[in-house]
Amino acid sequence: MNAPTNKIFPRDGLCHQVEAWRRAGEQIVLANGCFDLLHVGHVRYLRGAKALGGKLIVAMNSDASVQQIKGGGRPFMAAEERAEIVAALADVDAIVIFDEPDVRALIRELRPDIQAKGTDYTRDNVPEREEVLAYGGRVEIVGDPKDHSTTEMLAQLRNRGRS
Repeated sequence: MNAPTNKIFPRDGLCHQVEAWRRAGEQIVLANGCFDLLHVGHVRYLRGAKALGGKLIVAMNSDASVQQIKGGGRPFMAAEERAEIVAALADVDAIVIFDEPDVRALIRELRPDIQAKGTDYTRDNVPEREEVLAYGGRVEIVGDPKDHSTTEMLAQLRNRGRS
């Protein structure tokens, strides 16, 4: 059974929701990723992003975008299923699926107050950094050290299956 969620938005619907949150005085935080197989590193990243305050939007790579970034055999789960799982997390206020390889266009549309990135980045090497700084937003690095990886988890599972 496909359980509907009011946290998963089409792109234009999310823009309207962001406007409503801003009118209510809310700060907007944007986190992004593939979230192919949810693991503790994802949870800690999103918890750290939510701790920055305000409404947390998770921009999730579409299936085509994941395949472009990660290669063949990925994503492991369809975007709609990944979105439903991430939407179940209490820290997440909204999810939007995007097709581009990065979130620059979405940042231009939403203009989040904060872009939260994981610890595999520094404030200086975030790909979308200049886009965020151009309108006065800020970039924050959150989560625990990058000790968890879906790619590594999948490799371990494949190796176990061969032995």
